[in-house]
Amino acid sequence: MARTASRHSVSSGKRNRVRERWTQRGFSPADLLNLWRPSGAWEEYRGLAYGEGTRQKLDVYKPRHAAKAPVVVFFYGGSWQGGSRGLYPFVGASLAAQGVVTVVPDYSTFPPARFPTFVEDAARAVRFASTSAAQWGADPSRLVLMGHSAGAYIAAMLSFDPQWLEQIGLNSQTDLAGFIGLGGPYDFLPVESRTLRTIFSGANRAETQPISFVTGKEAPSLLITARRDRLVSPGNSRRMAAKIRDHGGVAEELIYGGVGHLTLIGAFAPGLRVLAPVLRDATQFVWRVTRRQAHLVAPKKEPV
Repeated sequence: MARTASRHSVSSGKRNRVRERWTQRGFSPADLLNLWRPSGAWEEYRGLAYGEGTRQKLDVYKPRHAAKAPVVVFFYGGSWQGGSRGLYPFVGASLAAQGVVTVVPDYSTFPPARFPTFVEDAARAVRFASTSAAQWGADPSRLVLMGHSAGAYIAAMLSFDPQWLEQIGLNSQTDLAGFIGLGGPYDFLPVESRTLRTIFSGANRAETQPISFVTGKEAPSLLITARRDRLVSPGNSRRMAAKIRDHGGVAEELIYGGVGHLTLIGAFAPGLRVLAPVLRDATQFVWRVTRRQAHLVAPKKEPV
């Protein structure tokens, strides 16, 4: 386990590590986003294993003085074919600076992983986050799942199809305080891409779609999308929100005009927050739904 403490400034060592990564794998926009450090004090715990697989590791971003804080498990995107938790300190640190313990897992991707392997990995990561929350200063009853793009799909499957969390001993309707989806695909049949048909073993499998499992009894949802998203149609979020409401559930829907699919998540970084208030809106939702959840699970006082 590696642990580092972060404050306001970017050290020369940080810059050198970024330069080394650029040399090894070429420039990534995420490297630039990670040069900005949000105000606040937090600690990072890197490479914690939640399983035995090479992709079953996660990083934790903890507010320095966290005590019974909310905990967010964030799943990144990558078309179920790529991505790395190492690209997302700007998300974890930004949320930690707002007082939220944040967990960023890796998960199995294609090839060779196909549906539902990445969902099963994600469920294991959530179990690890829930059982370990107290040691990070978090309250497991204040658990929110969040994801971007394919990661939003994964978080939605865990939130709406109860079988995945049931397999690891959690109840999606009672053990989750909320779900945040950023530019997520929730209703994308028929699958047109040949690669995605392989990943999901067909073009019209309703059981692979989060929207198929909405009952209205799930935890509140915040669905954020970019009006100009050219990769994942904003219609996914509109249809998902409408179905949740039609079934009596709680869904907040936000559409931003100043960002696209990638800058939607990039706006978590301090230098891009002017583009959209995604960090503010996500954080306010987390605090709002976790206050409610903490009240619901608080022990009743005995009469005196």
